Amino acid sequence: MARTQPIAFVNARVLDPESRYDGPGCVVAKDGAIADVRRSPSMEGSADLRVIDCNGAVLAPGLIDLRVKSGEPGAEHKETLASVAKAAAAGGVTAIVLQPDTAPPVDEPAMVDFVLRRGRDIETINIHVAGAATRGLSGEHMAEIGLMDEAGAIYFTDADRPIVNSKVMRRVLEYAGAFNALVSHRPADPFLSEGAVATEGELAARLGLPSAPAIAERIMLERDLALVELTGARFLVDQISTAGALDSLRRARDKGLEVAASCSINHLSFNEVDVGDYRTFYRLDPPLRPESDRQALIEAIAEGLIDAVVSAHAPSPAGEKRRPFSEAAPGAVGLETLFPALLNLHHDAGVPLIDLIRAVTLGPAQLLGLPGGRIASGAPADLVLVDIDAPIQVIADRLNSKSKNSPFDGRRLQGEVLLTMVDGRIVHQAPQ
Repeated sequence: MARTQPIAFVNARVLDPESRYDGPGCVVAKDGAIADVRRSPSMEGSADLRVIDCNGAVLAPGLIDLRVKSGEPGAEHKETLASVAKAAAAGGVTAIVLQPDTAPPVDEPAMVDFVLRRGRDIETINIHVAGAATRGLSGEHMAEIGLMDEAGAIYFTDADRPIVNSKVMRRVLEYAGAFNALVSHRPADPFLSEGAVATEGELAARLGLPSAPAIAERIMLERDLALVELTGARFLVDQISTAGALDSLRRARDKGLEVAASCSINHLSFNEVDVGDYRTFYRLDPPLRPESDRQALIEAIAEGLIDAVVSAHAPSPAGEKRRPFSEAAPGAVGLETLFPALLNLHHDAGVPLIDLIRAVTLGPAQLLGLPGGRIASGAPADLVLVDIDAPIQVIADRLNSKSKNSPFDGRRLQGEVLLTMVDGRIVHQAPQ
C-alpha cells in the first residue's frame, strides 16, 4: 500500500491491550507503522505531520476478525471481497480471515494464492484466508495442509462442517502440528444436531422447531480435546456457545493443552427468546442459546477463557432469509455491528473495556502470529478511532455489505466508528 503523510492522533483515550494502558495519549503513524506513543494528551507537532484531534475519543488497535465469509468466489451476489472489505473498514475491522467454504472451496494452494492476491488488489484492509482441513470440506480426506501453509493459509478449518471421522480429525491435527499450524473446528455432534435450528428446550418445543440438546456441542468438543491431548496440536474451538462446553475448555486449559476459543458477537448479544415470532435474521449456526449460556460467555470473556470474539459474518440475500424459519439460510452479517455490539457489553454488562478490546485485537493477533493488536512503537499503524458513547441505530439497508441480514436491524447501540486506519492510510472516515 502506498505511504501517506505522517499522522499524529492527539487528545485521545488510548487503549493498548498489550500493556493494559487505558488513558490519555498521542500516537504518531508514519510509513505504515506506529512511530511514537506518548501517554499525554498533547505533543509538539512538526510541519510534516497531519494532526487529528480525537477530542477524547477512544483510539484502539484495529479489530481482527477471525471468522468472515464472502461470496467470492462463486456467490458474488451475496458478497464480494470489495464489499466485505468496505464493510470491515466501516466497522473498524482492519484484518479479516476468510473462511474456505466458497465455490470452489479453498482446499489447495492455488486457491489460497488466488484469494490472497485478490485481497491485496483491493488495498483496503488486510485480508487473510483459512484453508480447508479436508478436501472439498467433505470430512473424508485431508487437504494439502502443508502446501497451503506455504502459500499463506493462516489456519485450517472446514468452517461450519464438523469432521465426524475421528481418524481423519486425528490425521489433520497430527499433520498440522508438524507445521505448528492452527486447526479450528466447530464442535457439534452431527447425529444429535443434524437438521436442528434451535436449542432443545421448552421454547423450541412451543415453537415447534427442530432442535438439538446443548450437550451436542460438549460431546464433540470432548472428543476434539482428547485428540489434541494425543497429538499436541494447536487448536481453536470455533464459536463456543454453551456453558457446558466452557467447562470442558477450562479443564483442558488446566491440563496445559494449547487450546484457544472464539465466540460470536451474536451469542454474546442475543438469546433464544430473540427468535420471537420466527424471525429468520436470528436463524444462526450454532443456534441461539438460553440466557444462562449467554451470561456464561460474557463471564468467560472477562475471565480470559475466550481468546477472540468474531463477527461470524455470513451474508445471505433476502431470498434465502424470507422463508419458513427451518428453511432459512443460517447466519448473519456482522462486520459493521461487531464493535458497537461489543461495546454494549461494557455499557450494559459492565465488562471492562480493555478486556473487550483485547478479545478483538491482541487475542486474535497472538493466536494467528500477527504483529498487530497493540499500540506500541514499531507495531503496524492499524488503528480505529471510536466515540464509545455516541448513540447509533442500526439500519440494515444502510450497511455496506451486499446482503442485509443483520439481527441488529433497528436496534439502538452506542459506539460510532469515526475513523479506521490500515497501514498508515485512512480507509474509512465517518461523515461529519
